[in-house]
Amino acid sequence: MPRPIRASISLRALAHNLERARECAGSAKVWAVVKADAYGHGLRRAAGALAGADGYALLDFEQAIMLRLAGVQKPILLLEGFFSAQDLALVCEQRLTPVVHSTAQIEMLAKTPLAAPVDVYLKVNSGMNRLGFTLDNVRLGWNALEANPQVRTVTLMTHFADADGASGVEAQLARFEEIVAPYAGAPRSLANSAALLRFPETRADWVRPGIMLYGCSPFADRSAIELELEPAMTLKTEIIAQQRLTPRERVGYGFSYQAAGEMTVGVAACGYADGYPRHAPSGTPILVDGVRTRTVGRVSMDMICVDLSRIPGAGIGSQVTLWGQGLSADEVAASAGTLSYELLCALAPRVPVLEVA
Repeated sequence: MPRPIRASISLRALAHNLERARECAGSAKVWAVVKADAYGHGLRRAAGALAGADGYALLDFEQAIMLRLAGVQKPILLLEGFFSAQDLALVCEQRLTPVVHSTAQIEMLAKTPLAAPVDVYLKVNSGMNRLGFTLDNVRLGWNALEANPQVRTVTLMTHFADADGASGVEAQLARFEEIVAPYAGAPRSLANSAALLRFPETRADWVRPGIMLYGCSPFADRSAIELELEPAMTLKTEIIAQQRLTPRERVGYGFSYQAAGEMTVGVAACGYADGYPRHAPSGTPILVDGVRTRTVGRVSMDMICVDLSRIPGAGIGSQVTLWGQGLSADEVAASAGTLSYELLCALAPRVPVLEVA
């Protein structure tokens, strides 16, 4: 018999969350961000459910080619662009739209003959200081792209560092507007999920929702339910054993949890080798037969211990929800000191995945 752990992906939830993004986007077009294997949901699966998007945004050439081989004809945005002349040949062959964020890429584009002109995104560093051109060198980049007959269109883009936090987007948006002032007629792409949900002024021409498409909130203080988002991934397993503890008995590696009184502990078939966060502490929320309870002790490679004391009738075979429908991945991630992005992307290949309507 296979282990009882499995993940289910709701195609309906993905489509619903895309519609929610469209509601926020107004007249802007939508790039569905499907990088990292669609945040762990499966690239082809997610792309099919998100077919209402105007295009897909990702990182890897391999995944872009996978979409093309699956019959996707819509635009595909390469968020980190290209790194070699061979990459540029694929950009042209597969009709991809690369992000250009360095002078090295601009020089490569000028020196590499292409079979047909390409569309590009020019990335502006508005303060996050990862990728992109600053006020000092954006003119050089813009002029070089405009003068290159192999470049068909140029869209200006930037990325916000704290659209979900206290700083917001005001300073970065002002900086972006200063940098791109000479290019007022160029199309723009600014908003990630947090900016799209919180700052309508960032809609521009194209928006780039990511985490919200998968039913999680980009905000620490606003739940996915409040944002009218639905979880796309639900991770479930079963109780495979149980133990009765007396006061002061301990549980798991390192004896990190000590029972305060008599209690029943269930052992659930899921661990960090399945993608559950190893650093999740005792008290992390979990559902057993639909009832909220908590983990106890350290997360093991293949097992988690769960408090069953207040769930009459729970035992071997009881259904366990690690995150998803009924328990947001955001809440589990917060308890573990991380983000839902990490939980979703960390789903292990050994976990069977089922599609549900």
